[in-house]
Amino acid sequence: MLIGTNAGAAEYPVRPIKLVVPYAAGGPTDVLGRLVADFLGRDLKQATIVENKAGAQGAIGAEAVARAEPDGYTLFVSAASIIVLNPMLYKKLPYDPVKDFRMLALVTDLPVVMEIHPSVPAKSVAEFVAYAKQNPGKLNFGSAGTGGTIHLAGEMFKQMAGVEMTHVPYKGAGPALTDLLSGNIQVMFDSLSTALPPVKSGLLRPLGVSSAQRSSDLPDVPTIAESGYPDYVVSVWYGIAAPAKLPEDVAQKISASLDRALNDDAFRASLEKIGFPVFRPRSPAAIAEFIDADRARWSKVIKAQNITLD
Repeated sequence: MLIGTNAGAAEYPVRPIKLVVPYAAGGPTDVLGRLVADFLGRDLKQATIVENKAGAQGAIGAEAVARAEPDGYTLFVSAASIIVLNPMLYKKLPYDPVKDFRMLALVTDLPVVMEIHPSVPAKSVAEFVAYAKQNPGKLNFGSAGTGGTIHLAGEMFKQMAGVEMTHVPYKGAGPALTDLLSGNIQVMFDSLSTALPPVKSGLLRPLGVSSAQRSSDLPDVPTIAESGYPDYVVSVWYGIAAPAKLPEDVAQKISASLDRALNDDAFRASLEKIGFPVFRPRSPAAIAEFIDADRARWSKVIKAQNITLD
């Protein structure tokens, strides 16, 4: 039996691989997943098929992967909200992000952009904070839904800056952005990929980015950290995971293929074209350290604001 298992692992993959995307088709996560699937299919010489399992802030797709056979034929586009945020926001989840998954690679790490409607008389983070303090409760910030990274990025800013703003949740980032463009809400902490078009066309004013360094896409926009809030770092990251009990040799084969993707100029260019800066390969220890730091950062915000989705 042991000989057969080893032989099977050595031959991997011998049939099509399924890559579960826990969000609807057509969105940015789906586009990312399809680019990864395309590379894996060519690199591993086996068809890699994307399966969309949307709903419950990614929990439906996560549960399906957690319960799948740990044989390397079911992979998962994981996200910060699924691995880090959901366990803090829901008392009961159908999966355990620590026990049920093995993270094989971090693919991309997006900052958010603090963007405002031009009707708000502020050209910097400091001016915005001063205006918000002079007009308590008059500013509304939108998000793609309660408990997501975009919502919590706003809550973190409120907490650090000591300002009052009202959260307005939408069913997706698209409707929130539409209301921001029309001036129905005044501010949004939007992911870089969706913020760039309206910002570059001058429809919205960017005040700061949430990364530790300035974004090459918006080099003139300061970081929120350098604008007076040095601890403000928000990361919207995505990775590729598998069921936790994946055999080591199969895990190494998939990780090696993902490493080749992340070092491939054409793959990197295809992701960067749609606004996803690409990670270079990281060791399992470095991946765990990155996720632990993200978990500690959000734990403070969620506890301080007493946010729950139950």
